[in-house]
Amino acid sequence: MRPVDLARRHDLSTQAVRNYEDAGIIPPARRSRTGYRDYTATHAAGLAAYLALVPAFGYSRSRRIMHAVTGARLDDALGYIDDGHALLARDRNTLRAVEAALPHLGDATPDAAATTRAPYSIGELAGHLALDRATLRAWERAGVLTPQRDPRGHRRYLARDVREAELAHLLRRGGRPLGTITIVLGELRDAGSLEALARTLEGWWRDLTSRGTAQLYAAGQLSVYLDVLDRSAGAGS
Repeated sequence: MRPVDLARRHDLSTQAVRNYEDAGIIPPARRSRTGYRDYTATHAAGLAAYLALVPAFGYSRSRRIMHAVTGARLDDALGYIDDGHALLARDRNTLRAVEAALPHLGDATPDAAATTRAPYSIGELAGHLALDRATLRAWERAGVLTPQRDPRGHRRYLARDVREAELAHLLRRGGRPLGTITIVLGELRDAGSLEALARTLEGWWRDLTSRGTAQLYAAGQLSVYLDVLDRSAGAGS
């Protein structure tokens, strides 16, 4: 099979196919007497597998998977795939945690603190929330709160910090772990409001669904490639 024939199957340039070969993503092609590359069904299956892996696991992990498969290190390849599945599961659990926390926040947003008297010292904020200072320091270490410091190094909690501390206190009373609270407040800061965060979550769910289905498809393409490699190895033995 000529490079152009393999490239046309996947709407690629012949140079892209050569680059994949040079990068070790597909095995080296056989060469004709005149030096031209001659690709086989093995290369076609390998390229199809790689192109299916990319939307499922990203470029970097997909390259590692293909290098491992092409290098006959199947256990390594399966390990990289397992890591990709674990990442997807972690992202899914994170979204579930954020979604579960949203009803506890009601219509509150950090901007609702615009009329809050600020800045607060750590002692004043602790009194405002009926907490001790050690708790606020623990929240800061966990990334829940990010107060500013004055020139003397004292913490200063601005209106937004106070509101986020109130939200954190609300979620903490609801049994949410600090790690989840950190994620929720971080996403809320980025989104700007609960309504915007809800819209963002919808997009994330669509992305997770796309990644999940892509992983299913990639598994099938990779399985085909492994079968072709096995048959090729058997024919050559």
